[in-house]
Amino acid sequence: MKSNYIKNWFSDLWKVFTHELKTVFSDGGFLIIFFVAGLGYPLLYGYIYSNGIVEDTPVAVVDLADCSESREFIREIDATRELSVAYRCQDMTEAQELFAARKVNGIMYFPSDYGDKRAHEETAKLSIYADMSCFLYYKNLLLGSENVMLHHMNNDAITYTENLPYNRTFSYSIFFLSAVLMLIIQQVMFYGTTMLAGTAREENRSFATLPASLHGHGVSRVIFGRGLVYWLLFMAIGIYIATIVPAVIGLPQRGDYWDIMLMLVIFVLDCVVFSQFWSSFINKRETVFVLLLFISPICLFLTGFSWPSSAIPPFWKAFSWLFPSTFGCQAFINLNTAGSTIASVRPLLHAMITQLAIYYALSCVAMYVEQQVIKRNA
Repeated sequence: MKSNYIKNWFSDLWKVFTHELKTVFSDGGFLIIFFVAGLGYPLLYGYIYSNGIVEDTPVAVVDLADCSESREFIREIDATRELSVAYRCQDMTEAQELFAARKVNGIMYFPSDYGDKRAHEETAKLSIYADMSCFLYYKNLLLGSENVMLHHMNNDAITYTENLPYNRTFSYSIFFLSAVLMLIIQQVMFYGTTMLAGTAREENRSFATLPASLHGHGVSRVIFGRGLVYWLLFMAIGIYIATIVPAVIGLPQRGDYWDIMLMLVIFVLDCVVFSQFWSSFINKRETVFVLLLFISPICLFLTGFSWPSSAIPPFWKAFSWLFPSTFGCQAFINLNTAGSTIASVRPLLHAMITQLAIYYALSCVAMYVEQQVIKRNA
């Protein structure tokens, strides 16, 4: 009896697998998402953000102090890689006009008491105004001025040591693309899976009706069978994104290959059950495209790539735990960009495994409930 159950279980699993595989490759929308988004988006992002470094950002300087200290500071600012002093203005009105005309991307303002306060070893204030239309302008203005300030502090016997082992050029593309690559795997799988689920429900052929035609009525074989299709497809996409794309677009690859593969296996499995559970709530095919605009920026921000995770408010911190990308992006950045070992990302792997178990259980429950609803309405 036990051998028959096992045989039937794997027979059903195979039927579900082949059924889902045929469904996937007969749906033009899924294939477009899979091949265009999965294969094309990583390269497109790499091309768009290929120039992650902006040098000699033009700035206007308003020096009301006109002292040796301010003039020295301005000379050092002009000598940095990040900034170029394009105009010296008499007042803020003139500088603002240049800013409005897009002739400069920032303003540096030295108040009249700057030299006096430096001479009396008091806190001297320097104001900077940045063009926030581009993050790189803001980054250059802040980084260039801070480097000069640190140099002056070092001269005043406050010693600092610069240590930038992973992104010495402060390239925006390195830390942005490292996060977005893993997010693409999650989002492409989520949109493809939910689009198929929405189409099936529109045509009254939900996958929750499949067990009735099989030897048994357990939901686990359906979850496993469908999930195996997506896992195989997106492992291929994942290997392409995690190994080939970084080499093509010039991202650093410092991690051990097999450590990254282990992380990828867990992350893709997590994304599979995540997508299967949330697809239970999709009844219309076009709903996916609304979610595309709403969810992607939130997921990207919650990875912590542009804002320290420790500074994210508790509510959003807890909300970020809903998404595999929160842990997968951090693990990939640590492994691939920083060259960490698998031991250092173990807490992130444990979080993904926990998430995997929870979403698998929820997927089974969601499918069972849908089965009961379909039977009741039949």
